Amino acid sequence: MLSTSAWRSISRSPLRWYMLSSKAGYAGIPAPITNPDIAQSKIFINNEFVNSASGKTFQTLNPSNGDVICEVAEGDKADIDKAVAAAKDAFRLGSPWRRMDASDRGNLMYKLADLIERDKNYIASLETLDNGKTYTQSYLVDVAAVVNTYRYYAGWADKNHGKTIPIRGDHFTYTRHEPVGVCGQIIPWNFPLLMQAWKLGPALALGNTVVMKTAEQTPLSALYIAQLAVEAGYPPGVLNIVPGYGPTAGAALAKHMDVDKIAFTGSTEIGKIVSVMATESNLKRVTLELGGKSPNIVFADANMDLAVETCHLGLFFNQGQCCCAGSRIFVEEKVYDEFVERSVERARRKVVGDPFDRSSEQGPQVDQEQLTKILSLIESGKQEGAKLCTGGARHGDKGYFLQPTVFADVQDNMRIAQEEIFGPVMQIMKFRDMNELIERAHNTIYGLAAAVMTTDLDKALHISNSLRAGTVWVNCFDVLDTAAPFGGYKMSGNGRELGEYGLENYTEVKTVTIKVPPKNS
Repeated sequence: MLSTSAWRSISRSPLRWYMLSSKAGYAGIPAPITNPDIAQSKIFINNEFVNSASGKTFQTLNPSNGDVICEVAEGDKADIDKAVAAAKDAFRLGSPWRRMDASDRGNLMYKLADLIERDKNYIASLETLDNGKTYTQSYLVDVAAVVNTYRYYAGWADKNHGKTIPIRGDHFTYTRHEPVGVCGQIIPWNFPLLMQAWKLGPALALGNTVVMKTAEQTPLSALYIAQLAVEAGYPPGVLNIVPGYGPTAGAALAKHMDVDKIAFTGSTEIGKIVSVMATESNLKRVTLELGGKSPNIVFADANMDLAVETCHLGLFFNQGQCCCAGSRIFVEEKVYDEFVERSVERARRKVVGDPFDRSSEQGPQVDQEQLTKILSLIESGKQEGAKLCTGGARHGDKGYFLQPTVFADVQDNMRIAQEEIFGPVMQIMKFRDMNELIERAHNTIYGLAAAVMTTDLDKALHISNSLRAGTVWVNCFDVLDTAAPFGGYKMSGNGRELGEYGLENYTEVKTVTIKVPPKNS
């Protein structure tokens, strides 16, 4: 079992699990609970778990074998209406939540983080069961980062203050940072626990109330966090969670007239629909964290061992189901053949299998729909002339597993170079000079992330400053920290999550000006 100090060290640097696992063989990680009891599967409104208004349920499946885990209450417009009413009541002036001291809001979040840490073995196991990601990742990356996120924003609860402003004349002017109000939040299936924390952390720390719609593929861990929120002492109505489908529950939340803000993480296609619904209803605030087709650039002077392993991690992490995956790998011509050969060999060594087996490096894709989409894009790559070096087919005959796949000789206009695959499919492209490279790297509708592998600091800075991307990594990938903002340019979204910047999404700024009487009055 990892000590508390070791656990917190990992949580401060979520990808430290990767180094730990390779050195210690996961020796310090507790055994997974391969058949965790399902604690909650109903809608969470006003601190109670209730059936859907319609009585409908839907099945959530185990991606490893396609078996039904349980039936989950299916929320729709009627349930969203109830949840929003509860959140609105909890936000009213004079309510316990609005009267609570900011430091006490922070203490509630610290309590929630402590409870998650207490139950981390169960929560990680539940996440692996419902999502398919490996248990080692769930435990050492996702849950650790979730705990860190709540603790980070707990510290901000009493520090989001305004300013005094010396305006002209006999006036005293100051600003107040006030909560936005009822916040609708729609989270994806690839990081259910972590995306919940990224959104709840700043929203609740600053005194907002929340109605959250979970992804229909992965509702279970979010509902368990709701149970822990009750145990932590959050007042009724502050947090409400409605599992359901996008066209029903999601649309109702985006269009609701009593929702003051919508935060959405998911595909660019759906993000555009959510944005239109939200703005056409009551001009509610909208922040979007959407797709990506991130360039990962390898120069000839890069440390090749580091470059191969970093590009492998940047693409295959979380079964390739990452919005910021380094899916367009540009390699300088001088080292292109070597990089391709070594990347193919690394992909072939990747262990695909039962995500509860701690020797597995890659679990299944989240569902059959996602697997079918990825296989379709692989087929398009073959038809358009890319060189399939390894993989390209389903792995096994049970569940939604896919072989680690590497394409070489990919051209910029191919579908696999333009569309977000969201799976374990690496695309390697050749470049000759830096000017050509920057132009090609920009040849995408997205601008979420990028990376550059080089030992030349001048090159690294030039590329970092030239690329239109919200995050640029140099000689690393997927290094995320709660203190550093994350978000995209172009059609990768708007607004930033994490860090102090993430607080802006959930803050209204009010200016108060007071007339100061003259001295002699």
